[in-house]
Amino acid sequence: MSNPSGFVINRGINLSHWLSQDFGWAPRDEYLKPDDLVRLAGLGFDHVRLPIDEKELWLPAGEPNEAEFDRLLAGIGWSRDAGLRVIVDLHTVTSHHFNAANDGATNTLWTDDPAQRHFLDLWRELSSRLGDLPVSEVAYEFLNEPVADDHEDWNRLVTRAYGLVRGLEPDRVLVMGPNRWQQPENMPFLAVPSGDPNVILSVHTYAPLLFTHYRAYWTSFPHFAGTARYPGPVTTPAEFAELRRGARANLLLETADAADDWGPERLRATFQPAIDRARETGLQLYCGEFGCLPTVSRDQRLAYYRNITAVMRDAGMAWAAWEWKGDFGVFTWRGESDLNTPLDAELVDILAAK
Repeated sequence: MSNPSGFVINRGINLSHWLSQDFGWAPRDEYLKPDDLVRLAGLGFDHVRLPIDEKELWLPAGEPNEAEFDRLLAGIGWSRDAGLRVIVDLHTVTSHHFNAANDGATNTLWTDDPAQRHFLDLWRELSSRLGDLPVSEVAYEFLNEPVADDHEDWNRLVTRAYGLVRGLEPDRVLVMGPNRWQQPENMPFLAVPSGDPNVILSVHTYAPLLFTHYRAYWTSFPHFAGTARYPGPVTTPAEFAELRRGARANLLLETADAADDWGPERLRATFQPAIDRARETGLQLYCGEFGCLPTVSRDQRLAYYRNITAVMRDAGMAWAAWEWKGDFGVFTWRGESDLNTPLDAELVDILAAK
């Protein structure tokens, strides 16, 4: 499915940990280079999702960080030169982080009117910097994985952001997803602009999280060392019961589906609410993030990727895997001290397959 602006995407990948969630693994000039984009395009990908953080593009006092805006424009330019389209994703802002609950932080974006006005100002600035780029090559994503207590809190804000950017750029393709981590089950609650074919509906899924994020330190279950498998239930009934005994709300939420019988049918059911909404609205459906850590069995990890991409392909969805470089990446992961590792050609073949 395409849109009138000509922004056509099918298979992509996230350029993470460069202008967003930069953990200092390598200097930015070394972490991503023009050759990366040429190589990425040569592997069969047609677009990149480029996450950016407020703290990287703006200085603490609020003024733009010109050097990093130049870097952003350079990255977009490298991508376009390689024949790749770009989705610029505002990943985190000072008042909102998608993992705030597990980090012991609080999002103020939903309760603080100045924070909301500031969020709109960020998009006003981004539009002023990027607005001259071709609408057929660059799209915007308003906010990564909004997490509001009430779906209507996100609907009100994204509607304001949509009105702002659409007023400035009538033909720009705008990517938006539902509240609560953009999970497909929440797509029915998203306020979708009517009569605008230059909108792409976006979801994310890492289900089942206990498998895809096995031993991830940023989850609510970092010390779980029991069974993690795919397909089928992620863990044994005994281990599942022990994991959840006396657990806090975050852990109960993150592991609620771990006892399900995971496989293609269960993955299809995960996406179905979003598939139905996309068909209802006539808009393209996009999975902007999915992935699995290499902490699980390689065979089972690849089986998961084969199954989830097959389900998305059958549904006519575009996708961008998480990620190019990093622990979820398409290069063999040996830790943050060694990023010069071999490409996982088998994984790339799965992710770039049309």
